[in-house]
Formats: sequence, structure tokens, C-alpha cells
Amino acid sequence: QLQLVESGGGLVQPGGSLRLSCAASGFTLDYYAMGWFRQAPGKEREGVLCIRSSGGSTIYADSVKGRFTISRDSAKNTVYLQMNSLKPEDTAVYYCAARLADYCSGSLEYDYWGQGTQVTVSS
Repeated sequence: QLQLVESGGGLVQPGGSLRLSCAASGFTLDYYAMGWFRQAPGKEREGVLCIRSSGGSTIYADSVKGRFTISRDSAKNTVYLQMNSLKPEDTAVYYCAARLADYCSGSLEYDYWGQGTQVTVSS
């Protein structure tokens, strides 16, 4: 069974950090571009960051520039989203997604999605 499972979400104070993980089972992430997306209450889903299967990242959301980074660990078949200097407006459900291609693309081009993990930034 092909599956993506996110973890690492939670409640954090403004200015804090979290690292989200996206573990794959049933397939190898090495051949996939991996994206992180988020959806806040009452808002449309938006792209956050993506990493190509060959390496190199694409920033979808300017608001996370300089604060969020994406990485992958092939040995663990896992992709990470490191989030620093968190702000209340980062509050959302975060999803990872896999696209069988090298290049990143819009959300409709992704083949597999995780169930999401809640991130809440609040004092």
C-alpha cells in the first residue's frame, strides 16, 4: 500500500520552531518531487515548499522564505519541513505530497497525499 504519513505538528508559540516529517511506505521517494502544502481554516490550500527528486528546492509561498526549509533523507525514505520563526499566520493543516517526476508543480499534479498534520502557532 502506497502511503505518506506526516508527523511533528503541534502547538508552538510565535517565534518557535517545528520540524514536520513525511514518511513514505510502499514506494521510494527518490524518484519523486516532494511538496509541502498547507490549508488554513476558511482558506484555499497553498503550496509551501517543494524539493525535486534530483535535489534543489522550490519556494511556493514567499511568506516562508528565510524561515522554512525542505530536505529529504533517502535512507529513511522521509522528507522534512523545518519551520523556524513561526508566526500565527502559519497556523494550518500541513500536507506532504509526492509527484512521480523530477520537477515541482502545482498541487493538481501530485500523485499521493498524506493525511495532514495540524500546526498551531499561538501564545
